[in-house]
Amino acid sequence: MADDSETAARRPPARPQRPPAEENDREHCSDCENEAERGSNRGGLSPANDSGAKKKKKKPKRKKEKGGDQPEQAQDQPVKVNSLPAERIQEIQKAIELFSVGQGPAKTMEEASKRSYQFWDTQPVPKLGEVVNTHGPVEPDKDNIRQEPYTLPQGFTWDALDLGDRGVLKELYTLLNENYVEDDDNMFRFDYSPEFLLWALRPPGWLPQWHCGVRVVSSKKLVGFISAIPATIHIYDTEKKMVEINFLCVHKKLRSKRVAPVLIREITRRVHLEGIFQAVYTAGVVLPKPVGTCRAPGRLRLQVRDSPGQDRSTPARVSPPRGVLQGLSPAALLKLLIYHKAAESVAHTLQAALVLLCGSSWPARAPWYWHRSLNPRKLIEVKFSHLSRNMTMQRTMKLYRLPETPKTPGLRPMEHKDISAVHKLLTEYLKHFHLTPIMSREEVEHWFLPQENIIDTFVVESAQGEVTDFLSFYTLPSTIMNHPTHKSLKAAYSFYNVHTKTPLIDLMSDALILAKSKGFDVFNALDLMENKTFLEKLKFGIGDGNLQYYLYNWKCPSMAPEKVGLVLQ
Repeated sequence: MADDSETAARRPPARPQRPPAEENDREHCSDCENEAERGSNRGGLSPANDSGAKKKKKKPKRKKEKGGDQPEQAQDQPVKVNSLPAERIQEIQKAIELFSVGQGPAKTMEEASKRSYQFWDTQPVPKLGEVVNTHGPVEPDKDNIRQEPYTLPQGFTWDALDLGDRGVLKELYTLLNENYVEDDDNMFRFDYSPEFLLWALRPPGWLPQWHCGVRVVSSKKLVGFISAIPATIHIYDTEKKMVEINFLCVHKKLRSKRVAPVLIREITRRVHLEGIFQAVYTAGVVLPKPVGTCRAPGRLRLQVRDSPGQDRSTPARVSPPRGVLQGLSPAALLKLLIYHKAAESVAHTLQAALVLLCGSSWPARAPWYWHRSLNPRKLIEVKFSHLSRNMTMQRTMKLYRLPETPKTPGLRPMEHKDISAVHKLLTEYLKHFHLTPIMSREEVEHWFLPQENIIDTFVVESAQGEVTDFLSFYTLPSTIMNHPTHKSLKAAYSFYNVHTKTPLIDLMSDALILAKSKGFDVFNALDLMENKTFLEKLKFGIGDGNLQYYLYNWKCPSMAPEKVGLVLQ
């Protein structure tokens, strides 16, 4: 949460995102630092420097053609800024800005280690390279909290959205549907339904002032939004009241107006007014400082391979980022090349590169999203996944074929009478992890009681009438951009799954069967908690991005994905 004494030009945390350009105004945090970086890039590159670089290349060439050999003289020629027309200067400035935007925020720890984080150096978060061995707030709670809203750019006004009004809810749906997260190739965009938004934004304890909108004064059009919802979070041995920050979105046409930083500062102020000074959020980019990291939902970069004695999906082979390779010696590069030929995924290769470069891997790897094909033909047709040279469509469909019905006895949809049992099972199960929610009975009812096209929960009831296990997944489709046939990709996201009597792999196998029967195209799961035990065995393929977990104004040691027990929508 941002400090109240700061100016509106600075900005704090945002949420998950993926694409470099689109995600900037959507992520809880990435927009803040990315715009600061763009500004410093513009300051370091002037039209004079750009023009001079071109002349240095051309003049030696002309001298050489005439037989002369005086490149030093050509390089020493002064360049006059005034010699460029104003239109040309503007073109160069636009090109520089586009280039800077194209750089995007850091997606890996290796990229982040080369960045400067001027904004985050002023915030109550650990530094990126800092080793944290203690637990507690970075700064004490504040007594002096700003009472007035932050000033928006001229022509815009604040509006606390009444999501109980169907018209207002439809406005929010339209804003997110047209301006929210897309994948890196702009092929898929999240499509949060109005009903899903009510579920995500109005849990027990929600406050209307935390549904923070921005409207155009003249037209009343909704052009910006950010939200917070209350949560009690267990971090190692501490229980803390926090908020979850989500749905930061600014209309694409207004992203040069710097509305996003003011939105973030304003939600921070409103949360402070309620006596809450910590937050949890996720992002698809690396900022100071992740407490844990998972594979983030994105396009499934997989090929279906034909291996002797083993058919399974594995990620497509791609080369490690160039920045990693530049730091390696020739001997280390040779080792990496040999490893890369045998590696099953680029993630393994990248980790090997970091080990060679740094002497060890990064202290905490992010959880990763994995994808299990349920409708492989459609996923291939829309380029969510693709076939390798050795696989046919028929063999791929056979590979991912599932039984018609679940096999676990006593598996049925959760009912109202099961709330107490599910609450008890969840509370006990989450004690095994370091970062978890602490849910009341009312919160369990809200988050788990089935709602069509929002949340599905199934319990396992024994012959004695005892609920021993449960599985759950929520519905989040994506709009398929510019495809002649398919318009929507229906995705199920693994939520919380608790097992005491049924093996987890059997429970999740039934989850796939149930999702398939409900018309889902793909089933997504993070590799947090115990999920690693079933991902490969159930033919999940690894995704193409990381999901970083962050705590604001709270420091604690980093944790491995299997110790993260928190799932945010």
